[in-house]
Order: sequence, then structure tokens, then C-alpha cells
Amino acid sequence: MKVTVHRKAHFNAAHRLYRRDWSFEKNEEVFGLCNNPHFHGHNYELIASVTGEVDPETGYVIDAKVLKDIIKSEVEDAFDHKNLNIEVPEFKEMNPTAENISVVIYNKIKAKIDPEFHLEITLYETPRNFVTYSGE
Repeated sequence: MKVTVHRKAHFNAAHRLYRRDWSFEKNEEVFGLCNNPHFHGHNYELIASVTGEVDPETGYVIDAKVLKDIIKSEVEDAFDHKNLNIEVPEFKEMNPTAENISVVIYNKIKAKIDPEFHLEITLYETPRNFVTYSGE
């Protein structure tokens, strides 16, 4: 039997959406206020969902504490109160859109869990704007 375990977390981070190879005007046209050269911040909400078979011995798909610790080390410690463009290596050359952030989070968590598990990331940039990514 397959069951999905969800873990919520949050982090606060600043970013700027822009492309270095575009003019300021084109960045402004495409990214609007998110192109602010002085950056802007979000209170990101994350849901990591792990689906797998229930272990008959433990009754767990994944120990929630293990998932909590992975999220803390791979996401919260790495992103919280950081300027994503400047302080997070994955975004030195990649635009830190919600879409790209969700893919980076997925890859960081996926590397730390059993490969048999199905992982889905839901990332809220605002209460109304969110993305999901499941490796496809």
C-alpha cells in the first residue's frame, strides 16, 4: 500500500529576477517589480510530499523526523534569510524563480531519500502563487 507523507516548512529569502544578458529595459518588461536591483523578499512556504510503500515493521513510509532533518539541512539552513542570487551557489547563474527554486529543492531532497520514493515539492512564493515539481 502506498501512502504520501507531507512535511511543511518555511524560509524567508530575497531575490531579484533578471537575466544578465538582457538590457535593464527588457528585464523590467518581463519581470516588472521583481527586477528591483535592490532585491525583494518572500516568506516561502514549502510542502515536501514523499510517497512510498508503508514499511510493515515500522508502519512508516519515511520517518517524519528524518524528513524534517533533511529539509532543515538542505533547504532551511541553505536558503533561510539569504539573498538567493548572491549567497546560494545554485542561483549564481540561474534565475531564482519559484519554478527554479522548486527544482533545486527537489534535487537536494531527492538526493537524500530512498530512490524508490516519489517526491513532490510544492513551493508557495505568496499565499496565492505557488508551484509544484515532481521530477518530470
